Amino acid sequence: MSRVMFAVPGDLDTPTGGYAYDKRIIEELRTRGFEVAVLNLGSDFPRPDAKARRAANDMLAKLDPAIPVVIDGLALGVLPEAAADMGKTHKLIALVHHPLAFESGLSPSDARRFHASENEALRHARHVIVTSPATARLLASDYDVAAERITVARPGNDPVPPSRGSGEGGVHLLAVGSVVPRKGYDILVAALSGLKDLPWRLSIVGDATRDPDCAAALDRDIDRFDLRARIACLGAVSQDRLATLYDQTDLFTLPSRFEGYGMAFADAIAFGVPVIAARSGAIPETVPAQASILVPPDDVPALASVLRRLLENESEREALRAQARAAARDLPSWRESADIVAHAIGRST
Repeated sequence: MSRVMFAVPGDLDTPTGGYAYDKRIIEELRTRGFEVAVLNLGSDFPRPDAKARRAANDMLAKLDPAIPVVIDGLALGVLPEAAADMGKTHKLIALVHHPLAFESGLSPSDARRFHASENEALRHARHVIVTSPATARLLASDYDVAAERITVARPGNDPVPPSRGSGEGGVHLLAVGSVVPRKGYDILVAALSGLKDLPWRLSIVGDATRDPDCAAALDRDIDRFDLRARIACLGAVSQDRLATLYDQTDLFTLPSRFEGYGMAFADAIAFGVPVIAARSGAIPETVPAQASILVPPDDVPALASVLRRLLENESEREALRAQARAAARDLPSWRESADIVAHAIGRST
């Protein structure tokens, strides 16, 4: 039986795409006969204090060098000293969902610090798993990671029934993602503020505790634009509740400033829901062109224009929906994704 250790920064049940990816890949590897152990490095990443950093380094130092260890990049990127030590003795594999330095809202000094730390950590990894070709190119160009050391394992999708939409009563818009600056909720609310003459409602699903300042700013924007009756902030919800929301959705819209992959965008396509988003990061590769409309990042007028056109034009919405349903058949399965990860682990032993 093959053995592997996954070192993750916190609880695998944390409601974000990165944790969902880690959890599902671990489950799939176990079905293939892997003996997978999980090491919780603590929940303070990517900004651990000195105590949390020492604790994580101590836990990693005690790992058996004979067992490959996959460390989530949210933690590895700020533990270059552990990476340097483990690179000499362990079969170290980095799992990068998106580079830390590309998180929105960072000061220039913080971005430089994250980049330098992550660059040093990745230098010591025997292999690097990423979730999109866009992230692979970014690591090669900005972090000098050789292409032969990188494996792309896109997130998988489970087969789901196609969305039935909202029916009568206005167009239902859905946005799914943690309430952090990178997701562009400020851009979305500003764009919708000029569309009050049209019948729509927006459901926002995402953890609002990760960045309290961003969550407070979102609430202020909703009140400032007098959209409280139109926008429901639901927080993190169960998978069953999320599936119900997708089923009742006509358009998925989230103008993220950067995505290493964007699992929520792929989930929308899986349900046959068209995507309106920003042309940033891996999004153009995640969502099929025929089932989406992408606008420049941070462009409120462009997003408002596209939303107005689709809110007013049911036939165009339905044409996009038909394309999204067709594209759903081409999404990778979790089995296929786990097979790629398993191969990458094997290459590192």
